[in-house]
Amino acid sequence: MQARWDPTDIGGRRPAGPDEWSKRRRPNAFGRVLSTYGWRTYVIPALAVLTVILLVLTFRDGGKPAQPESPADLTARNTNINEATTAIGAPSEQVDPDAMPAGVLPSGGSFTAQGEKVYHQVKGRGEQVGTGQVFTYTVEVEDGVNPQDFGGESTFAKMVEATLANPRSWIGDGKVAFRRVASGDPDLRISLTSSGTARELCGYQIKLETSCYYPPDQRVVLNEARWVRGAHSYQGDDLLYRQYLINHEVGHGIGYEHHLPCPRNGALAPVMMQQSFGVSNKDILSFDPDIDADPSFVCKPNPWPFPDKG
Repeated sequence: MQARWDPTDIGGRRPAGPDEWSKRRRPNAFGRVLSTYGWRTYVIPALAVLTVILLVLTFRDGGKPAQPESPADLTARNTNINEATTAIGAPSEQVDPDAMPAGVLPSGGSFTAQGEKVYHQVKGRGEQVGTGQVFTYTVEVEDGVNPQDFGGESTFAKMVEATLANPRSWIGDGKVAFRRVASGDPDLRISLTSSGTARELCGYQIKLETSCYYPPDQRVVLNEARWVRGAHSYQGDDLLYRQYLINHEVGHGIGYEHHLPCPRNGALAPVMMQQSFGVSNKDILSFDPDIDADPSFVCKPNPWPFPDKG
């Protein structure tokens, strides 16, 4: 029997004609695209998918393009300040106090190193001063603090009342008011505090005497060491410094949580500048390096939020 071999035989049969060969060799649609565009066949769909993803990310948030974050407004009030669980206003950087001579406690009268960590209220109440959101407050002194060192409790209370009632204080813009109360749960507890307790409440990262606002107790912590001895920036003017101390820490208590730099050379220092450590931007930049400030600017000491109101 003759062997069967035929190069035109496919699967045991002959094709019907040349058209069948053409159909078998003709590529499908994908093959035609691949043949035409080569590697672009894979890249183009991938780029399309990435474009869709980027559009989704860009137009998330209700179809609005994503906006870059704007820098924080350091002058804005935080009305939720009491939700904080740690001190507001105390420096957090660890800095050698020798590098900050302006912040060193001046020499002067004696003060209580450590009180009993509990407070008593100084008797008295007052009428509302100012208009706007009302903040009630009590005046308190830590047990164990010697009244003879700071001039007596009634004198301390009168200074607090007179400072907050001054039109140059926080009532000056008509947005807040204060009323001293003798009972209930006040919004602020303005408290003269021993050096040791102030360190415990405010922190002691910088080995300098500081004051602060302590939200868990709504406590305006005024460090007695500073009350008695003041700060070098005030050049011995204890009255002005005490007014500054009250206004600055009460400022934290009503929501001004950020510190401010000296805005221009020779200007009055903002009351929310840390004037206890100096009125030069060079001084405050040593422990607050992220603040946007010209290190060459030096301000004049100023105890008031609205110094032009007087």
